[in-house]
Amino acid sequence: MKLSRRAALLLGGAALLPRPTAAAPARTLQPLLAYADWLGTRPTAASLAGKVVLVDVFTFGCYNCANITPNLQTLYRTKPSSQFALIGVHTPETPYERERAHVVEGLRRLGIVWPVAIDNRSRLWAAYGVEYWPTQLIFDRTGRLYATIIGDSQDAVVDSTVSKLLPPSS
Repeated sequence: MKLSRRAALLLGGAALLPRPTAAAPARTLQPLLAYADWLGTRPTAASLAGKVVLVDVFTFGCYNCANITPNLQTLYRTKPSSQFALIGVHTPETPYERERAHVVEGLRRLGIVWPVAIDNRSRLWAAYGVEYWPTQLIFDRTGRLYATIIGDSQDAVVDSTVSKLLPPSS
């Protein structure tokens, strides 16, 4: 039985209905690779080729985003850079978070040392169909989106997904 949107909402099934979007979300790294505004080294197709790529969409003022940063730091330190890349996409929520100097200070305070795209116009946010902070997009070694993980308290899921996609240890 197919329910109308109104009927599903009345029955508490809003989460089961797809949200209308202007375009299908990107499923490759292409929007990220084409993006121009970066803090740190801008990733290239060559620098990401053959790697598992975790893209963390966050804003420095978000409490839940700060909660996942320690796990991201551990992944950044422990996964081999020849097989894994971590990239941030800072999409601000407030006008204060749009100011570059505040972003730089927020990243310093959080200990974020990996490349971060400054997404003040929410272009990457829209390209990947992101709706919530934090969101982690995990791309496989061919550059295809493998998993989207939303919210904090998902460290075990993030870790197991990344590990599953990495090549076996030799």
